[in-house]
Amino acid sequence: MSRRFGEGAVRLSGQAALLLGWSPAQFWAATPQELESVLAAHNPPGGEGVDRTTLKRMMEREDNGSTR
Repeated sequence: MSRRFGEGAVRLSGQAALLLGWSPAQFWAATPQELESVLAAHNPPGGEGVDRTTLKRMMEREDNGSTR
């Protein structure tokens, strides 16, 4: 497993635990499409998406522990 993949997988596993209440075993047993489907159900129809720049800023704030 590459470092980049591992870091992303750890982050996604944590998000699945927080948002969905999934255990690590449930996360690893799910396919990417299953995870996408469940997360899409949390997104209200017609809701605006987040662009890549905004998402990157949010991720950087989370990584740094900042709340700005």
